[in-house]
Amino acid sequence: MKIDKKLIKELVEHLSEFNLTELEYQEGQTKIKVSKASKGIEQIKSAAIVSSNKAVLNESDESDGVRVKSPIIGTAYLSPEPGAKKFIQVGDKIKKGQTVMIVEAMKTMNHVPSTSDGTVKKILVNDGQPVEFGQTLIVLK
Repeated sequence: MKIDKKLIKELVEHLSEFNLTELEYQEGQTKIKVSKASKGIEQIKSAAIVSSNKAVLNESDESDGVRVKSPIIGTAYLSPEPGAKKFIQVGDKIKKGQTVMIVEAMKTMNHVPSTSDGTVKKILVNDGQPVEFGQTLIVLK
């Protein structure tokens, strides 16, 4: 995979221009996440992380199965609106691309699609729970 340095530099410039601490860009299977962390009053360090959008298994109690991860930082919702039927339940058979939940970020509702076909083995987040980028939301078998 070729890293587009010009694109990364442009994203880093947007961090300062829009006074952001983190920015994520995705095109196809490639994701670029740029963030800055303060090391003092004036010194700012910028970092870029480039990854392929493939399920990676972590060492944990649910190490077998396909993991569907959060594409962004936000608040996870298991149904389209309060009191409505949940998108998925444990034991449901789902198809690749099917919405499994919504992650709200900056008043925008982002649908999280399944990365593959399978059966829902475990839902690892609760309705209204804050989630991080890359956090495993569900496990499929």
